This record gives sequence, C-alpha cells and structure tokens, in this order.
Amino acid sequence: MDRLLGGLYIGDNVVWHDDAGSLAHVFCLNFIQASQSQDRPLIYVSFDRSPKNLLDKLGTLSDNPALTILDCFTNGKGAGSPIFLKFYEEAESERPCSIVQVEDPRDMNHFMDVLYGVHATKEGDVRFVFESITGMQELWGGEEHIINFYSHSCPRLYELNTVAYWIVEKSAHSPRLRAQINQIAQVAIDLSIKRGTTSLTILKAEKRSLDNLHRPHNYWTKDLNVTFDTERRTSGRVDVGLGLKELRTKRGLSQTELAKLVGVTPSTISQVESNLIYPSLPALLKMAEVLAVEISSFFDDQTEQKKRVIFAGVEATEVKLPDLPAGSVFAKLLSPVDFHPKAEPYLIELTPNSSLPSHFFIHKGEEFGYLLSGRLQMKIDKAAYSLRTGDVIYLTSEMPTHWRNPGPGVARLLWIKIN
Repeated sequence: MDRLLGGLYIGDNVVWHDDAGSLAHVFCLNFIQASQSQDRPLIYVSFDRSPKNLLDKLGTLSDNPALTILDCFTNGKGAGSPIFLKFYEEAESERPCSIVQVEDPRDMNHFMDVLYGVHATKEGDVRFVFESITGMQELWGGEEHIINFYSHSCPRLYELNTVAYWIVEKSAHSPRLRAQINQIAQVAIDLSIKRGTTSLTILKAEKRSLDNLHRPHNYWTKDLNVTFDTERRTSGRVDVGLGLKELRTKRGLSQTELAKLVGVTPSTISQVESNLIYPSLPALLKMAEVLAVEISSFFDDQTEQKKRVIFAGVEATEVKLPDLPAGSVFAKLLSPVDFHPKAEPYLIELTPNSSLPSHFFIHKGEEFGYLLSGRLQMKIDKAAYSLRTGDVIYLTSEMPTHWRNPGPGVARLLWIKIN
C-alpha cells in the first residue's frame, strides 16, 4: 500500500469499497498492526461483530492496551440478548484491551457522543476502524442517516488529526451514496473479486500525484501478507521498475516530466515501472543521467553504498517540490539519490518575501529543521511561529500549513526527514 498510495497521511479518511464484504479485513489488520508498531491509540468501532467474535478475529492484535473497541453490536444487532451480554460478566481485568459497550447504538447522536468522548481521552494522532458503514445503515435505516453522519464526522476527524478506515459493502449501497462518500473522503479504494482474482483500484487520493489512479492491481493474501501481481511477476527477474520509481519519486518528478526529460512517452515510463517492459539501453542511460545516479542503481541493492561515511558536495542533487510556487523555494538533497538512509538531509532555500501555501513534503515520519540563515514564519493549524537564525524545528505528526520568508534575504534551512 505504501508503494501504491505513497503512505497514509494524518487526517486521511480512507474508504474501502468491498465487493465481497470480507476483502478489506486483511488491510484493516495491517493498519492495526502498523498503528501498534508506531505506538498509536486505535479505536475500533464494531456494528457487525460481537466483542468475542471480534477478539477472535483480531487474535494477538487485540492484546494491546492502546486498542479500544466500541461495541455497537451487543445493544444493536444483538438486541441486548443475554448470550451477548454474558461476555461482560467476565472479569474486566482479563480483557486484553478496553471495550466500551454503547448503550443505545440505534441513536446516532448518542453514538457520536460516546465516540468523541472516547477520542477525547486519547493523545496524539488517533487511528479509527469503522466496521462498517453498511452495518450503521442497517441499524439506523436509510442512506440519508449515513450521509448526514459521514458528512459531519469525516471533516471532524480530519480536523482532529486522525487516520480512519471506513468499510463499505459495495453492493449494499446506491451509487449516489458511494459517490457522496468518495467526494468527502481523502482516499477511496475499490476492492473487487472476479473469477477468483482479487484486485485493488485507487479511486481517489488527495495530496498525492499518483499515476496509477483507476488502474486495477491484482493481489493475493496469505495471513497478513498482501502480494501484488507485479511483485509475483518480477520474482526472479531484475526489478528495474521499482528502482526507477523510487528514484523518480525522490527527485519529485512525475512520470510525464521524466518521460519528457528522457525523450520517451509517459506510457513507456509507466510500463517500465510496472515491470511490463524493459527500457532500451539508450533510454536507461538517459534515465540515469537525468536522475543523477549510476546505471547500476537500477539493479543493485546498494550494499557498498551503505558502507560510505562521506559524500562529496558534488553528489548533492536538486529536487523538485511539487505543488509549491515555482521560483519561491529551492531544495537540494545532500545525500545521493540512490542512497537510502533512515534520515534524509536537505538544504532548502526560500527566496525573499516568498510564501508557500503548504509544507515542503508530505511525510508521515518525524522531521527536524535548523535555520542556517535568515528569518521564517510558519503556521501549524491556527498557531503562528517566528523563526530566527539558529532556531531548531521538530515535527512529529504536525504538518505546517504555511511558510513565509518576511526578510530581504534568502532563508536557508537544513531539513532532515526521518523515514
């Protein structure tokens, strides 16, 4: 998913349109696993499964105090039956995670009060799994209730700096509802199964310049592992495409821009990156020249590169920062493009009296900045900050919404992305 989507960003509401009602489960489990590895709190909203059934489905992933389950099943579809209420007779201390029984899940306002009440007790960028919009509709009755709830909750969760997965059983809803949900969501993904083959199609992905939108990607699953067709097809072959895509993305170039610089069609670049074709030798040489790397970078694992401790200044490479005003900001990657460290150093320069409407990068890790010279102003949400030479900036999940150089000279930043 990181390769196809470029990762998840804080504020993302990701809608999974599930053709079979069970295809999204493996992606949810991976999302939960990733959240736990990053020590992030996660709230799992269950309308379709009893707590006991859900704990069985989650397995060892439920053995985490950072996980909270909102049980909307017991008093919802379970109708308060003694067989489901019996679960709560067990000692609470024996439960591996926190479970909140929603008293009246049929009342949408009551459910929202509980949902945001639980969220208020958490710190940091909270993660959500809603299983499922279809279950909500069955309990609340009618698509208008779902539209009202989703159109209210999705923007609210975005403002609260959360990441949320929403599951939709495709056949249970009208095209109108699905279209309205997609319009509000930041990311929409279609999961389909035809003749025994499952495929994933990205329908929408805000803040990303993707070349694979609306293109089906066949995949297979085993336990928590998801393998895409291109990965199977390249087994035992030289994976030129993956190396090319990583280097192109690092330089901030689209497939169209790289194609123009190399002198081939965008379709050629797309097919090379998908490992459908190999580039000609002249094209490969030109790609290496444009990306400022050795031709071996497309083939090697760079083990020798990792042993290096010094990189000459001439190896620094200018990179493009997409979606920022041309001529206002310039960036240079200080380590070689084909080097893959855990921390990437950049030199960033903002021209005098320039303004940027967004951050330099869309990045899901930590970032450090050191103002080498000049002055800068930065906004994060509604808070404004003034920076002077020598100041250090540290970002975790925050993302600046505005940068400005108010001074008469160039503002120079040493910026480090931690992957």
